[in-house]
Amino acid sequence: MNPTALIRPAWTPATIALMVIGFMVFWPLGLAMLAYIIWGDRLDGFKRDVNRATDGFFGGCRKASAWKRAPATGNVAFDDWRTAELNRLEEERRKLDAMRDEFDGYMRELRRAKDQEEFDRFMAERKRAQASGGDVIDRRGKPGLLDEV
Repeated sequence: MNPTALIRPAWTPATIALMVIGFMVFWPLGLAMLAYIIWGDRLDGFKRDVNRATDGFFGGCRKASAWKRAPATGNVAFDDWRTAELNRLEEERRKLDAMRDEFDGYMRELRRAKDQEEFDRFMAERKRAQASGGDVIDRRGKPGLLDEV
């Protein structure tokens, strides 16, 4: 910690004032400031320990996802079987991705066709209303201008 900092974990006038103001505004703030004054110098070690623990945990997660790069076991038959199975699974994944893309395109086309149908119906109703000289009826069944629809 910087010994010349205004707010440091020590009994300085600034930290005491913040603690008192914290207790007056909302007592947990004052309690938090008191804890910082008393145990704040241990925060660096605590932070270092937490970072080390989380790095170890997430490092294990990264290792679990590295099954594609698994080292050879020494058993040639098993290694060949594993490689063939991984290739088969990868091919299945590619097929599923292609099917998903095809379905997404199909759904996009359905949405476009539905939008086109609704637009064509709107234009036909608009032409019919203009030809009859009446007001254009919006979707709610109320007469109004097209700009209000």
